[in-house]
Amino acid sequence: MNTDLFIENLFSTLISGERNASRRLVDAAFDHGIDAGTLAREVFWPTLNNITTLYRQDSITRLAQQYATRSLSTMISQVQPHYEIAESRNRTICMFCGPDELDDLAARLTADLLEADGYTVFFGGGNIAHDDILAEVHERKPDVLLMFSAGGADAPGLRQLIDHVRGINALPDMQIVVGGGIFNRAPGLAEEIGADLWASSPEELMDQLHQYPDARADLDERTVGRGKVKAA
Repeated sequence: MNTDLFIENLFSTLISGERNASRRLVDAAFDHGIDAGTLAREVFWPTLNNITTLYRQDSITRLAQQYATRSLSTMISQVQPHYEIAESRNRTICMFCGPDELDDLAARLTADLLEADGYTVFFGGGNIAHDDILAEVHERKPDVLLMFSAGGADAPGLRQLIDHVRGINALPDMQIVVGGGIFNRAPGLAEEIGADLWASSPEELMDQLHQYPDARADLDERTVGRGKVKAA
């Protein structure tokens, strides 16, 4: 399958609201032997990024964005039961995201892929007060607190949240990980606000979590992939 052409065709059907045509394209991908994980990582994710970028640049209308978002949401749900599930990694992630629907969709796709990769994921979505996030991580004591696809307006509050978690040192073994959104557009921001790891895509995120399960922000720097991560 020509992935670039497939993405182009899918994008066209999504922004025009052609729901049946979009679903037929996904069915055709399955018929050609494309597995669900590959479809999510190599088709849905870049398509979602394209929608987000064009909408932010006012290159597509609000209606086109909503057509695309709702249809893509349906397709993400459509393929989720078909993921090949890895063995449990015995690691728990509490995951939250930015407040808008594009943030939520990107984070939901990421949560599905992380679950398929063997993590236990508690995905709370967006618009969750920091006090509630803190209460949740103190109760569940996850291995990872993941904030994904945050918008620019969310960065100062996220910095405060990280500072609070670090300041009370109640969960010294919990990694704080960020990705997507503003962290893709502002190199160095994740490091500046004290994140342990960061990534631009679900695939890169999983690679970072695999390679650096013990990374902490106050340890030595190591250069990996797009930028620096903190690793023991």
